[in-house]
Amino acid sequence: MKSDVRERAKENREMELFVRSTLELLVVLASLVIVPSAFAIIFEATRRRHNHNHVDVPAVFEDPNSSKKVRCPYIFDPAEKYISLIIPAFNEEKRIAGALDETMDYLKERSEKDTSFTYEVLIVDDGSVDGTKQVAVDYVRKHSVDNVRVLLLGKNHGKGEAIRKGMMHSRGELLLMLDADGATKINDLEKLENQLPGRIFKMERQGQVTRV
Repeated sequence: MKSDVRERAKENREMELFVRSTLELLVVLASLVIVPSAFAIIFEATRRRHNHNHVDVPAVFEDPNSSKKVRCPYIFDPAEKYISLIIPAFNEEKRIAGALDETMDYLKERSEKDTSFTYEVLIVDDGSVDGTKQVAVDYVRKHSVDNVRVLLLGKNHGKGEAIRKGMMHSRGELLLMLDADGATKINDLEKLENQLPGRIFKMERQGQVTRV
């Protein structure tokens, strides 16, 4: 039993180190992509399938429409969506609605034109003490928990950690960060996608990194 616990702890540390190193690499890569109002962090990944269990107890989302618990995915699970938009938010009650309206309008319009364009918006509430959580939950009710989810961190950890948490629990093949105040424009997404070939790296199932 102790041996199993130590082995799982070791696997968890290795995964955390791999993800942390990958995110550091992505920050460098993102700085090389020159696009007006470019997204801050981006990477394209094919998900690795692991048969072992994670040490951490799986997190869950709550569906406000049904009060049912929805399992929180993990970054190494198979991708279920084309794109995940991670929005870190701390006390953004007065500004996040505008950014979400613009984002959801764009995503809905594009998905209606292209059925292969599937998406999720993951709002990471980084310990807000205003009404940010309620605003975010209202969008889950409006657009369904399949398209919009809220991850509550409980206390403030900082923007970097909020982004990391969001990416760790996303479902998209393509992961992007958007600012809650609307500073990054969703309409620039296609410009950014056009810059991907040859500039972004793909993480293969064995953890090896190869050029797209």
